[in-house]
Amino acid sequence: MEKNDKDTDLHDDHNDKSKEEEKGDTVSDANLPEDGINKENVDIGNADTDHNQEDNADKVNSPLGQEESPPPEIPQTIESLSEELDQLLKSLSLHKDVNTEEEKGDQEDGYFQIPQFVGKFLDLFEDKLSKHDSSDPKTTWYHDPEEVSSLLDAVDRVSNLMELLLNTKSCLDHHESLINHAGSIQQRAMAFLEDEFRLLLEESVIKEPTVVTDDNQQDHHNDSQDQDQGNVDTEGGDEKIEYPGYSEEMVVLLRKIVEKMKGAGYGCECREAYLVGRRNILLRTLKRDCEFEKVSIDEVQKMSWGELEREIPIWNKTVKDCSSLFFPGELKLAEKIFPEDKGSLFCIITHGLAIQFLGFAEAVAMTRRSTEKLFKILDIYETLRDSFPVMEELLPEELRSELRSEVNSARSRLGETAINIFSDLENSIKSDSSKTPVPGGAVHPLTRYTMNYLKYSCEYKDTLEQVFKSHSKMEEEESTERAFASQLMRIMDFLDGNMEAKSKLYKDIPLSCIFMMNNGRYIVQKIKGSAEIHEVMGDTWCRKRSSELRTYHKNYQRETWGKLLGFLGHEGLMHNNKIVKPNLKERFKSFNATFDEIHKTQTTWVVNDEQLQSELRVSITAVMIPAYRAFMARFGQYLDPGRQTEKYVKYQPEDIEDLIDQLFEGNTSSSSTATAKRRT
Repeated sequence: MEKNDKDTDLHDDHNDKSKEEEKGDTVSDANLPEDGINKENVDIGNADTDHNQEDNADKVNSPLGQEESPPPEIPQTIESLSEELDQLLKSLSLHKDVNTEEEKGDQEDGYFQIPQFVGKFLDLFEDKLSKHDSSDPKTTWYHDPEEVSSLLDAVDRVSNLMELLLNTKSCLDHHESLINHAGSIQQRAMAFLEDEFRLLLEESVIKEPTVVTDDNQQDHHNDSQDQDQGNVDTEGGDEKIEYPGYSEEMVVLLRKIVEKMKGAGYGCECREAYLVGRRNILLRTLKRDCEFEKVSIDEVQKMSWGELEREIPIWNKTVKDCSSLFFPGELKLAEKIFPEDKGSLFCIITHGLAIQFLGFAEAVAMTRRSTEKLFKILDIYETLRDSFPVMEELLPEELRSELRSEVNSARSRLGETAINIFSDLENSIKSDSSKTPVPGGAVHPLTRYTMNYLKYSCEYKDTLEQVFKSHSKMEEEESTERAFASQLMRIMDFLDGNMEAKSKLYKDIPLSCIFMMNNGRYIVQKIKGSAEIHEVMGDTWCRKRSSELRTYHKNYQRETWGKLLGFLGHEGLMHNNKIVKPNLKERFKSFNATFDEIHKTQTTWVVNDEQLQSELRVSITAVMIPAYRAFMARFGQYLDPGRQTEKYVKYQPEDIEDLIDQLFEGNTSSSSTATAKRRT
């Protein structure tokens, strides 16, 4: 607007006013007079009128032709002018409707005069905006309900004024400067509301709970920081603030701002401010509460497994929290602030994040396979299975179908990876061809690793059954309800075959039996100690394996102690009912030497399972001690007391029993210790 235009308009308007002063300074809605005098609007935006013109008008209106003192001015406020402006807007709306009908009849649009107080109202409103724009901090006006009402109502009036001015032909023809002035103020008001809307979104999340005192006064503790928890309980009251943590009063205010901006034609700007604000807040919340940060597929595939092991639990927590808390909270907030939005804002804020979650899952599935990754992959699979259906329900149908398709694709890739990891484990067992026997016949490391791996796997039993059933490439007839159980059985068979082959590496048959007992017992105990794996393998399998262990036990006892028992027989010791002493002495010597060798060797053997160790010792004692005691009772008396007895009777039955209890300790020094004990 140019100042010269303003002065010309005001000069013409005051000439018109002086001619019609007798009718009073009122709003006139009349056609131009027939004498053709050109009437322009009195533009309030140009309130700086020429004081000399006003003085001349006062003199003309004086009945004595003398200058009168002006009446005292009453201070004008937005509130005092609002009622007059409302009446004017009604008149202008009626004028627009009437002249719209006349235009249909090809009649000329009538002129509508705008009174001065409109400009004054605009100036006062502009002053109010300037006051709040310059305040520090800016977001303080909303604490005063009267100020909120005054400011937002003024926004409404300016918006309505602009709409009527722009849609009334006579106003477009005669009040261009007023339209420009009002439009400029409206733009400033919209910019102010947009900034305030953004700041309120960012800074009005409740940090501390609201304390309700006995006199119903509320003490708001707001330090402009985000709420650390999903819910904030109100101490002493029933109000609960849920994520994202805005009070109901703040939600109402935000909704009102949206309504005012939308009514002024600035709905897109408001939506954009909301999208940017809430997206940033959500990402900050996920970083703060879940330690989550966006990573690309390329970044995931470049990570070491150690890095991924730290990232995957963060991903799981983030997805679960988004499903149960953050996404539902975002949907509720968007529905409250934008009631007619129908979920589009929520979708824009969250849909991209959900797709990013899926990208991470697929990237993990595409990393190099290894058995150690199985359980983290299953964690991701379960999260997709359990959490994403809740997310899907929050979305409209078209996006729901798209997301479901993406989830199924990610789950399929993860499932195939898990199955392939089991195949890799199976192949590694089959191909393990190490030729070095485990010292002492102890449990083989492959057995320990495989059983611990399977035991842990069975904690995911239901998930693995689902994975094998849904994503396995096996033939149709093999794909049963117990697909995972079948896979487990195959692995156990391969492990058993591998241990059988490794037992043949021992030249000593009793030691190979100990090796098979150790490994077999370890497997059975692992299965019995885990309800999950026991349920998969079943009692029948356990009974069969226990029977095999008893067979190895018998073979060990026969190969080791059967030979020693042969020295305690009667054959060859008597001739013509007389004891053949040389043979008896040789028999004692052979027994002692053989027992010493067994003791020396088998004290270095290892049986870590205490129950198996005890069972072996008890069974050996049960066989050897009665037989040795009987042999001593029958033939010990035929040796001369003294040197002969000490030379040939090296052990008493109690000594044999003590030495048996030293077997399978894996202790190379046990033999010398036992000898020292016997000599004391």
